[in-house]
Amino acid sequence: MKLNLYVLTPKRIIWDCEVKEIILSTNSGQIGVLPNHAPINTAVDMGPLRIRLLNDQWLTAVLWSGFARVVNNEIIILGNDAELGSDIDPEEAQEALKIAEANLSKAEGTKELVEAKLALRRARIRIEAVNWIPPSN
Repeated sequence: MKLNLYVLTPKRIIWDCEVKEIILSTNSGQIGVLPNHAPINTAVDMGPLRIRLLNDQWLTAVLWSGFARVVNNEIIILGNDAELGSDIDPEEAQEALKIAEANLSKAEGTKELVEAKLALRRARIRIEAVNWIPPSN
């Protein structure tokens, strides 16, 4: 069996294909979705989206929050923004992490602190997506 996965943002269609399973970051933790999953509507948290293709290859994308609906072997994810793991430059991601850590250490005031923590979280998620090692079959 397979799932139809659609990942959409306001700017573009990120994904539109059949897959075996996904692992999705939600506001209450990660969930795995396999064929015949119970219907669910959930908020999507910032985090990685793991996609297992029909050939058993795993791909990673990063979602920057949104909403997901699973029903009748169809997954529709409406995201605020997203990046494919293959589009993330590991060196640039590591540099962004260093900058975010430095900015957090020198943040003054509530607004700067919140913005610095958010930038750090985004940088860590991008690093996680680049460094993820898929499970062996």
